[in-house]
Amino acid sequence: MSLATTLAPFLRVKMMDRIYSAGFQCAGCGEWNETQVDPTGGSRQSYVEDCQVCCKPNVLDVRWDGEGYIIRAELES
Repeated sequence: MSLATTLAPFLRVKMMDRIYSAGFQCAGCGEWNETQVDPTGGSRQSYVEDCQVCCKPNVLDVRWDGEGYIIRAELES
């Protein structure tokens, strides 16, 4: 696990009008990025999204904990 992965915080996401607007901190440059979570994808999701600032690919680990989504980002290897 890289240092950037270790430092990248978790983010709890709440539902807003049935659209899950979310954000994640890039594991490469540390900048915050806007994203959306598709609730039809289930309670555990994983997908790659490029940072909107540095363009590095981040693997987003998205999990539903009963109250909201928690997102963790790490650089794609």
